[in-house]
Amino acid sequence: MRQPLRKELEPVAASFLVKELVEPHFDPNWHFHPHYQLFLVKEGTGTRFIGDSISTFAPGDLVFLGPNLPHLWRSDQPYFDRQSTLRTQGIVVYFPEDFLGPAFFEKQEMSAIRQLLANARHGLTWSNGTHDRAVSVLTRLVSQPVGFGRLMGLLNLLNELAESTEYQLLASSTYVNSLRPEDTDRNIYHRMQVVHDYVLNHFPEELSLETVADLAGMTAPAFCRYFKARANKTFSEFVSEVRIGHACKLLMNTPLSITQVSFESGYRTLSNFNRQFKDITGLTPSGYVKTYRQL
Repeated sequence: MRQPLRKELEPVAASFLVKELVEPHFDPNWHFHPHYQLFLVKEGTGTRFIGDSISTFAPGDLVFLGPNLPHLWRSDQPYFDRQSTLRTQGIVVYFPEDFLGPAFFEKQEMSAIRQLLANARHGLTWSNGTHDRAVSVLTRLVSQPVGFGRLMGLLNLLNELAESTEYQLLASSTYVNSLRPEDTDRNIYHRMQVVHDYVLNHFPEELSLETVADLAGMTAPAFCRYFKARANKTFSEFVSEVRIGHACKLLMNTPLSITQVSFESGYRTLSNFNRQFKDITGLTPSGYVKTYRQL
């Protein structure tokens, strides 16, 4: 039986949970839960979905999520191969909204962190010095015993993240999780999981809307409406973002030509690839390579 989309964490005696994850691959299920989540990828690559945001991830990926924001760190396909010796590793922190009491963050001194928590409902990531310091703190935090020092370490980290301007919001401002927690065990709420899995496994191929709709148990027009309402984008836009994300990874990590990358990412004409690449990234493929190899 498929795991429900809504997850409940095991209760712990401490005010928050921090742990290190070491698995062959990250959890492949598109899900959400009522806790805040701070997650650092230490090892592993793949595609990250946060609400209606799609991006590739690699070691160093740092994201803070608010409650009930659907998400998925989908490891690349080689991590799922039976003979694979690859592994993923990460550090995750979970805490409920009232982990320090129902009104703690309403105090005047907590205004910056209160805004951070509000922004986290659309997902946040950080860069530059803020990112590096957060990685250092999380690495220490996971080895600290439960106690006052560990709690202060988390609060200091949240305060630094709150005061930083080196952040980016992930899900769009218009994104809303339309999934109702009380209904998430029903088959209808596994449709997005089926679609994610199929597209991520078949995006280099010619994708048929009718095939995907059939997998979701819907007619093509009904599926298009359903997908747009829940993903805040059309199915074709979703496929394009997955393909261009894969293309970005190939451009940066392989010696393939732009034409080869275009084909490997599911495009049959170079002109269509170039157009969609610029629409999504704001750069041409050659401009992307030139810009990011200089960083």
